[in-house]
Amino acid sequence: MLDGVKEKARSWLNGPIDDASKDAIRHMMDHNEAELIESFYRDLEFGTGGLRGIMGVGTNRMNIYTVGMATQGLCNYLLQQFTHREEISVAVAYDCRNNSPLFAKITAEICVANGIKAYLFESLRPTPELSFAIRQLGCQSGVVVTASHNPKEYNGYKVYWEDGAQIIHPHDRNIIREVQKIKSIGEVKFGGDEASIVTLGEEMDALYLEEVVKQSLHPEVIAAHADVKIVYTPIHGTGVMMVPRALKKLGFKNIFNVPEQDVVDGNFPTVHSPNPEESAALNLALRKADEVGADLVMATDPDADRVGIAVRDGQGKLVLLNGNQTAVLLTYYLLSQWSERGKLSGKEYMVKTVVTTELIADMARHYQVPCYDVLTGFKFIADIIRKNEGKMTFIGGGEESYGFMIGDFVRDKDAVTSCAIVAELAAWARSQDKSVYDVLLDIYLQFSLYLESLINVVRKGKSGAEEIQQMMAGFRKNPPKTIHDSRVLKIHDYQEQVTLDRITGLRSPISLPVSNVLQFILEDGSKISVRPSGTEPKIKFYFSVFEKLEKREDYEKIQAELNERIEKQKKSLKLI
Repeated sequence: MLDGVKEKARSWLNGPIDDASKDAIRHMMDHNEAELIESFYRDLEFGTGGLRGIMGVGTNRMNIYTVGMATQGLCNYLLQQFTHREEISVAVAYDCRNNSPLFAKITAEICVANGIKAYLFESLRPTPELSFAIRQLGCQSGVVVTASHNPKEYNGYKVYWEDGAQIIHPHDRNIIREVQKIKSIGEVKFGGDEASIVTLGEEMDALYLEEVVKQSLHPEVIAAHADVKIVYTPIHGTGVMMVPRALKKLGFKNIFNVPEQDVVDGNFPTVHSPNPEESAALNLALRKADEVGADLVMATDPDADRVGIAVRDGQGKLVLLNGNQTAVLLTYYLLSQWSERGKLSGKEYMVKTVVTTELIADMARHYQVPCYDVLTGFKFIADIIRKNEGKMTFIGGGEESYGFMIGDFVRDKDAVTSCAIVAELAAWARSQDKSVYDVLLDIYLQFSLYLESLINVVRKGKSGAEEIQQMMAGFRKNPPKTIHDSRVLKIHDYQEQVTLDRITGLRSPISLPVSNVLQFILEDGSKISVRPSGTEPKIKFYFSVFEKLEKREDYEKIQAELNERIEKQKKSLKLI
């Protein structure tokens, strides 16, 4: 392998790259073979959504050359697909990460050099605004430079199609093929005329915010309870540009920021990881909330497509809600208020991902609203919207990993709109003399108490990727017959696209696209899902259990029993 790695490194040294990159390659060759291997042992994979990787020099790193080759492949595909158009256009946005402005500018310049019109935001903007802008401008594609909630060493490159959604079949595979045809940096048309790039700014912001505000169901409730105290943090990211503006535009007056985290900084100096799924990322916001007596805390990730929230429990203590709970609250609020206002005509629907809590499906059934199950990723939710366009109305949809989408004006998860409606939900709860926490318990009492948990098993580098594949192969070859003390009744294998009924032996087809996901349905109603992450070096284990909650006073007791059940399931699978 080392010989092949050195050959690739030498080809870069002899190619049209900058001197600093050449110096870095020489240093690795002379002093750090392990880093040389990690940087060149493969090409950074242009996956079904785009690129994501550690920044640095090399074929397996995010840099202007790997970004350039990806963009050239995208341009080649667009030129093939839209031969009937006089003008092809692409919108480009970027987040707060180190090198994001540079990668975005390079992307726009390469588009221009290929005769494609490029729109580039004047500064960082949320990912959902990029999705909105594509449709607003009538673009054929879009790119956002972001690595979402990954650590600071990472950056990424997500590609969108003309419907404002991330690319799916057949465009994803076709673009991948075009990118793979680019064999050398010299094939990339760098140096497009910067003056030809069209700048996007306040005008697009205003149009986007106008649509966010339209999602409000009870502006009169906000007006009556505009003093709800809200702490919001963008965790150094793009949310700082839009979330406070959206909340103020809705009428909220008591919005408190976290000054240290309003600073745009790709090093994320106040957190270990800029991920609202991790409780530590909200520590400063929680402290601020206790200082000012806030009812609600909201935090968005660097590209503002995910939101984490905290609310006060029955004792007035701030508690963090997980992504499933936030999705459940938003789903309940949307469905109950659409119902109360007589907006349900029988042609509305919700969407969730297969690893997300089944409580969403339970609530949808109660309101007689269809709920679609899709694979992990909002591109699949957007695909359902595209297929139903003009026939049915999308209310909302989400996933357990802190993403939610309300209305169809954006075709990706949207933390800006989610923050707006979570804040409205808090005002609505107060109008009922309740807290958001009370509403959550009301949901559990009406339906069932669901509890979810997630374990990430991290395996880095080449050896880690191989180990993850071996783990998935092991589960397929020898699936468990029982997990803890409950029989596995069904196995959904989304890679083989088949469901196996362990009792009858019958196999039935799964109509969703192929994906490396396994799901075990247990006799006690538990759902356990396993899948490798598509963007990070980890394999994920999702646990979901439930029990009927008869009385509010039993909440903590039943929750503890469910948590114990999950812990025993984890031990049964040798994860702890």
